[in-house]
Amino acid sequence: MSAPGRRTDPWVMGVSGVFMAVFVLAALAAPKAVGGAVDVAFTWSARWFGAYWQVLMLATFVVVTILAFSRYGRVRMGGNDAPAFGRFSWIAMITTTLLAAGGVFWAAAEPIAHYASPPPQYADQVSGGAEGAALAMAQSFVHWGFIGWAIGGSLATLVMMRGVEKGMPLRPRTLLWPIMGERVRTHWIGTVVDVSCVLAVVAGTVGPIGFLGLQISYIAGELFGLPDTYATRAAIIVGLTIVAAVSVLSGIHRGIQLLSRANVWVALALITAIVAMASLPFVADLYLQASVVQVQEFLPMALYQGDKTWVGYWTLFFFGWFLGFGPMMAIFFARISRGRTVRDIYVGATVMPTVVTTVWFTALGGTGIWLEQQNPGTITGPYEQDGLPAAALSIIQALPMTGLLGALMILVALIFLASTLDSMSYAISVSSMHEGEPSGLVRAFWCVGMGLAAVALLLVGDGGIQALQSFIVVTAVPVGLIMLPTLWTTPRLLREMAVEQGIVTPPRPAALAAEEAEESEEAEPEVSAAK
Repeated sequence: MSAPGRRTDPWVMGVSGVFMAVFVLAALAAPKAVGGAVDVAFTWSARWFGAYWQVLMLATFVVVTILAFSRYGRVRMGGNDAPAFGRFSWIAMITTTLLAAGGVFWAAAEPIAHYASPPPQYADQVSGGAEGAALAMAQSFVHWGFIGWAIGGSLATLVMMRGVEKGMPLRPRTLLWPIMGERVRTHWIGTVVDVSCVLAVVAGTVGPIGFLGLQISYIAGELFGLPDTYATRAAIIVGLTIVAAVSVLSGIHRGIQLLSRANVWVALALITAIVAMASLPFVADLYLQASVVQVQEFLPMALYQGDKTWVGYWTLFFFGWFLGFGPMMAIFFARISRGRTVRDIYVGATVMPTVVTTVWFTALGGTGIWLEQQNPGTITGPYEQDGLPAAALSIIQALPMTGLLGALMILVALIFLASTLDSMSYAISVSSMHEGEPSGLVRAFWCVGMGLAAVALLLVGDGGIQALQSFIVVTAVPVGLIMLPTLWTTPRLLREMAVEQGIVTPPRPAALAAEEAEESEEAEPEVSAAK
């Protein structure tokens, strides 16, 4: 799989690939046993690491915000070269990396889920209506907003870019370079870091494949009469994987950029059609009200630990998912962000994606809440009967031109997922290389492998959402430890760069300052005598 100038890391490639293959085979051979093991590991992970993840992700957002608006925000990352991508393409590639992973599925499902059953800490305070709608949307904003985007598009990206500038590889192990130095290149800890991050992002990508496989299968069954069975879901996932593999083989400057642009325009067409057929004033007002509630309840929503079952199913699932994605998102963002300042990266990789995500959630999920208020049971009925995959379809079924909207939603889901598979297979492949850009075959290997893992995972447990969520959370445990040092290593690295770039005046060494003070004291008597 290697070409001249390319050298694959056999340990990372081998261990990660074997683990993925063994999991697929085990899930196919003994789905109930694998499902039970995943559930036990999920319970343990949420119990011992849940609160830590919440604090870590919140702290990451706070630190990068302070750095971006400080004088270090002017530090230019990756050298003085002009950015390789225009601003629109750059932000589109960043936004679709995470939003595409679950935007179609969760944007419809999460708001209506919180509206039908408010989060436990607010269950006694609200019950439907405008207040319940704003609260449901605000909770979705907290899960998918600043905290989620900051974990990958901020500190880790900056450490990665500084490491690459100093000659370090574009791999997860570089996150520990400020602590371990050059030896992290060949140390076994570096290999463990790479393997852990690869497995975490495999799980984080396999999950969305399964989510969209469930959703597309449900939509196709209701609208076009296809059987909503395991065979249909598997066929859909295989089709998605083929689309992504074709994009993978076309390269980052063609495949990913093309898919990202298509994501933006097709998703914009879908959301415009949905809102135009529903209530634009309601959606706009809901966005403003939810934004206010989010500011007021930001910390309680982000750090809530009361109902362990609810927290595990919602907050810890999303935070664990985004945390697992973090190192690979940092690799991808670092690859496409050379020549931009710290403040620019913060705005483009944390703020703008958050704005786009919250608008998307409000347009799709807010329309579902509006339809539910107009005719109670329209959305919550199918949701309660068939679960989360039914939310998106019930929204478009309540609007005119259902067939067209359904086909458009399926197209959006297909392009979204292909984009995520494309970008993540690139990041995983880079992590599997000693040197050089990964070949198309290496990227295609990971792309196809993740598709097969998703097909296998749908057999685990109940064959639905719970197994996918549990698998994602379990793999995030080691990544949470890997990401921790960025909280204090990033400010130090930025200060070094600020001195190099003349943004900050370097402090004088203590010995030199003392020597200058002595010379000044000695000079004073001589001046007095001369007078």
